Amino acid sequence: MEMTVQLTIDCADPQRMVAFWAEALGYVPEPPPAGHATWRAYWRAAGVPEDELPDGAGDIPESIIDPAGRGPRVWFQQVPEPKAAKNRWHFDLKAGGGRDVPLDVRVQRVTATVERLVDAGATVLRIRNEPETGLYAAAMHDPEGNEFDVV
Repeated sequence: MEMTVQLTIDCADPQRMVAFWAEALGYVPEPPPAGHATWRAYWRAAGVPEDELPDGAGDIPESIIDPAGRGPRVWFQQVPEPKAAKNRWHFDLKAGGGRDVPLDVRVQRVTATVERLVDAGATVLRIRNEPETGLYAAAMHDPEGNEFDVV
């Protein structure tokens, strides 16, 4: 049996998260299924009651996909409660290229990615600059406070 994986992230503002994480991961907003102009139209056709579709739900994509088809679909599920604690998992965005790449090159790549993501709405929590161990990484928050690292 074939299995696929979807990552579901609870959030307050799916559209904001779609825009940020599409930029961060190099993904694209997922288009609605064939024959439907919007996801809302698709959900209505599938019989989802209108009162189960929050304001704005389905008018703009709430999921992103890897345009190369390799990574999992990511769905941003709107929930009423705010984030309350530290994540139990997080993304590592491997922008530096790994330990086979010279440290100065990795620093440049990580720094450029951090700057791009700050412009997209992220905040930097801390930078780990440990040349003696070959580590350069940034711990960050996405627009809703979820932790992730750029390494």
